[in-house]
Amino acid sequence: MPEGSSDVPTEEIELVASGIPELDELLNGGYVRGRTYLVQGVSGTGKSLLGQHFLEAGLTADETVVYIHGEESRHDILVNAAQLSVDIRDAEFLDIGPGTDFFAEDRSYNLVEATEVESERFTKDIKQVIEDVDPARILIDPITQLQYVEQDQYQYRKRLQSLIRFLRDRQVTTVATRTITRETTPKATYDDFESLSDGVVNMYLDDHERRIAVPKHRGLGQVDGTHGLEIREHGIEVYPQVIPKHDNRTFDPELIPTGHDALDDLLGGGIERGTVSFISGPTGIGKSTTGAQILSGIAEHGGTALGYLFEESIDQFVHRSEALGLPISEMQAQGSLHLTETEPLVRSAEEFAQHVLKQADKHAPDAVFIDGLSGYKISLQGDNQRLVRRLHGLTRVLKNLGVAVIVTDEADRLTGIPKATSTNTSYIADNIVFLSYVEVSGELDRAIGVIKKRLGDFDSRFHRFSIVSGKGVVIEGPFDNVRGIMQGTATSRMQDGDHRTTEQP
Repeated sequence: MPEGSSDVPTEEIELVASGIPELDELLNGGYVRGRTYLVQGVSGTGKSLLGQHFLEAGLTADETVVYIHGEESRHDILVNAAQLSVDIRDAEFLDIGPGTDFFAEDRSYNLVEATEVESERFTKDIKQVIEDVDPARILIDPITQLQYVEQDQYQYRKRLQSLIRFLRDRQVTTVATRTITRETTPKATYDDFESLSDGVVNMYLDDHERRIAVPKHRGLGQVDGTHGLEIREHGIEVYPQVIPKHDNRTFDPELIPTGHDALDDLLGGGIERGTVSFISGPTGIGKSTTGAQILSGIAEHGGTALGYLFEESIDQFVHRSEALGLPISEMQAQGSLHLTETEPLVRSAEEFAQHVLKQADKHAPDAVFIDGLSGYKISLQGDNQRLVRRLHGLTRVLKNLGVAVIVTDEADRLTGIPKATSTNTSYIADNIVFLSYVEVSGELDRAIGVIKKRLGDFDSRFHRFSIVSGKGVVIEGPFDNVRGIMQGTATSRMQDGDHRTTEQP
């Protein structure tokens, strides 16, 4: 051996596609050739299907693959996979589950003899098929089939170590599945195979919400956290969470006029590129109309916008906006506005974010309109705190792209401003426009004001406004003679110096 050389070979990592490109993203490129991976979760999470995608990717790459199964027959596996457009008919199958003869025959093994016989049979059959077929990929579904036939945990670990070394020596990439109970978590059921595996993929199913995570991946690392997962007509879809990147983009706070002179005056000239604006207020006050007014102004100045509707249909939004004189249909026809209606409870926050970013890449919008935040939390899967964190990630990425984001948010009180946003998301907002009802002299008025603007000056007074057919949002002037709008108690200052206080409903 030449002087200075090492007797320890340097292994060159070769990546292997999982069959799901977005899972490869979570794995920092994919599985590693010749290594062993554990996929685990409760029943119904899609473990077998994920493994079948892995085998199908191998067949597509003209590799030889083996499916070692113990719970379903080959016929049932192929039928079920075909229902989700997964074709693994050319895989080599090895059934290590008990056949019908096990139930029919009268065997007189004692416990130790039975496990010894079955264990040796499994080992021999697996070794034989690997030597005969020489596969590049193997799916063992489930790995616990081997555990059931070992005498004890010590023998099971020895068998696993031997199997993994045998597979690695032959550079076979292996995915094994394991079912855990609903009363426990993957962490609580940590076992020998998990420690021996080069990577672990956890799959979750909770309240009809599917999630996926990669807590371990030797050599390459992984994208941490949980991510969206759906099983649809073409199999498994994975949606990684959107994580903002810190780049060296030069911040350019270019103003985008809203096309509404009075609203621009309130906002100090408009809204800036790369900022997030919240339009908050109680139900029926005109939040969506104000948002549509801003979209109309952006299109009028030659800009492009994307709109996502969570609380009404596109037809209803268009009809209502056009009754107020906002040319939404014309904007759609010109391609300056693209509207998307989000169906209730069918997407994760990660899927929504990925969809928005794909549309943003396609249309290069000046603004993205999310109408509204309450519907976002209801229509998307997941707990409120995670949804808010995902919204934060999405808006940060859009800001980095120089896109102005506009979000409508519903306040839980008709009058006053108890808090800037409904879900403590004010830290996301660069601008907050608040709409409120106010009673003055026995009449109910609408008030609009800017209560936060990070960049530039703005009019800090509340103004009267109304929603007028054919005209849209009409801002009539400041409440110069009224105080206490933010507290929910309006005080009218009379010309003679008297004060009259009207309690709000």
